[in-house]
Amino acid sequence: MNTSLADSVGTYEIAGKKVARLGFGAMRLTGLGVWGEPEDREECVRVVRRAVELGVQLIDTADSYGPYISEEIIREAVHPYPRDVLIATKAGLTRNGPDVIREGGELVRLGPRAWPPVGRPEYLRQEALMSLRRLGLDQIDLFQLHRVDPKVPLEEQVGELKNLQDEGKIVAIGLSQVTVGQIEQARRIADVATVQNRYNLTDRGSADVLDYCTRHGIGFIPWAPVAAGELARPGGPVDRIAVAHHSTPSNVALSWLLARSEVMLPIPGTSKVAHLEDNLASSRLRLSEAELAELDAAA
Repeated sequence: MNTSLADSVGTYEIAGKKVARLGFGAMRLTGLGVWGEPEDREECVRVVRRAVELGVQLIDTADSYGPYISEEIIREAVHPYPRDVLIATKAGLTRNGPDVIREGGELVRLGPRAWPPVGRPEYLRQEALMSLRRLGLDQIDLFQLHRVDPKVPLEEQVGELKNLQDEGKIVAIGLSQVTVGQIEQARRIADVATVQNRYNLTDRGSADVLDYCTRHGIGFIPWAPVAAGELARPGGPVDRIAVAHHSTPSNVALSWLLARSEVMLPIPGTSKVAHLEDNLASSRLRLSEAELAELDAAA
């Protein structure tokens, strides 16, 4: 087993497995707009295999990525799964098309319109069972509520995940894009192992959720982890720090995240092996206290 990544970034325990704190997000193993087949499926299969070879132990996906394409590629790439690899998936968002389209040669983002939430218990159960089949699993290590459906009481949504857990179909329960209040509400029904919210150098709107997770020992999985925006402009703080370390802005962003909390579990994603290897190089980057403080102040 390749443990160098875990040695570099430390580990965090989920569902009885200690995983390296730098994982892989599988959303990009799809076509444009997270819709349909990727342009190069064989390269996507190589990406997942290479991630495991390099010590990645947390692979995060969702039924809505493709939809279904990402889960199918993960199974094709690394099934039967190594014992130390944790597969996390999600349900609760449906798809009615790509979230990015081309119009007149330009990319147009459709955003949430392409991702309607559905949290009806029977739907969540159906998708859990189908994910088990697509992934080739007897149990899903980490099953996450992809979004809270405002039309369905949260107690019913989390309650169905608890039912699946009690039946042995899933091991651990996670939430995605939630408030502190929603986490507390969910924890009255079931143990919450992880929370996956958007969080990065330029979007710290979930800082209160991260702080809550840190205090209560809940894994925090930041999505869009490498976004650096204007901070990465030439001469900006991220760019200057990257140059000083002969590194890249994305590696600086990931290193900052890893230093932010011991429960932080970044999952940078890509569909290219070279980009994957560059992202994982962040495990070797150590920022000084002064550099971390500068980035903390540079929101």
